[in-house]
Amino acid sequence: MWLTSLTAPQRRALLGLAHNVVVSDGLLDPNEESMLASFKREMELPPDTETDYVDLAGIEAVFETSRERRIVLLNLIHLSYADGALEIEEECLLRELAEAFDVSAAEFALLDNWVKRLVALEQEAATFL
Repeated sequence: MWLTSLTAPQRRALLGLAHNVVVSDGLLDPNEESMLASFKREMELPPDTETDYVDLAGIEAVFETSRERRIVLLNLIHLSYADGALEIEEECLLRELAEAFDVSAAEFALLDNWVKRLVALEQEAATFL
């Protein structure tokens, strides 16, 4: 969502952060792989673009604006629900990122709630198809 508004370096960093999220619980679910592929398509990256670990130290300098940071968090929270649940390892990583982005716990909870509602709507739409 809104990934086309990110710069090329931000897109690569987001893909790395996405990698961090999917490997944080030690499992790579097919739904997570599918969502990573979707991220690449939206960001107009080749499907074979490698994903590597990104260190969180200094990540706030890559995503300078509040808007960019929230785009990252919304997409990564969405990715964390791709396998059906926000695992504790994923949540800890996302909260650490939110802290680096100067996003309060209360705002993180709002973002998480919005994503939960989005996921529910996506599941409902899937039943129509």
